[in-house]
Amino acid sequence: MEGVLPQSEENINIVSLNCTEIIVIRHGETEWNAEGRIQGHLDVELNDIGRQQAHAVADRLSREPKISVVYSSDLKRAFETAETIASSCGVLEVVKDPDLRERHLGDIQGLTVSEASQKSPNAYKAMVSRRTDQEIPGGGESLDQLFQRCTSSLQRIAEKHRGKRVVVVTHGGVIRALHRRASSNGRSVGKITNTSINIFHLSEGDHWTIKVWGDISHLDKAGFLKSGFGGDRNSG
Repeated sequence: MEGVLPQSEENINIVSLNCTEIIVIRHGETEWNAEGRIQGHLDVELNDIGRQQAHAVADRLSREPKISVVYSSDLKRAFETAETIASSCGVLEVVKDPDLRERHLGDIQGLTVSEASQKSPNAYKAMVSRRTDQEIPGGGESLDQLFQRCTSSLQRIAEKHRGKRVVVVTHGGVIRALHRRASSNGRSVGKITNTSINIFHLSEGDHWTIKVWGDISHLDKAGFLKSGFGGDRNSG
């Protein structure tokens, strides 16, 4: 499922008791996003634009049906975004889950893409490889390892909050893995923009569907930057 599905009353039906609606959001922009620098597990804070984006998505969600709980990666850029959303939506606490972290990108973390190809060519080749079992030198994860940990996390969240609407704030690589789990067509998902909204329905019987993908209408209305680095297949 590619492109943007508009947020509308049709997209936000009342969640049935055997289904969890999970609103998955990429964190706001960081200075490293703006510089084109690979983050992975390195703990980089939001920049001013990222904080504006976080407030824009938070304001939008505050005017939509009630959020029961907010989960987040424990990395600062996701957690600050999640705290902003929770505050606007009247949720008292953000639950940190390390399994929602970005893919660990090994030796190329902290480098720009051009630096990575020169300074750590083996790690760079591993990152861009289409082999899903390819680990990255320096402790980096394979796509399969990322897929296993983040889809397991979302499944646990869904089972704990049946019949509820839940927000999960995470990273571009994670969101791509979740799309891979929910989509049957195997097509490329394109870029995942900072603070984009992606809505999944997880039903009993291990059934996942995508209801909304890549919605950034809140950024259009607010006039905030929506071109930050990351969110593609080599995101970090």
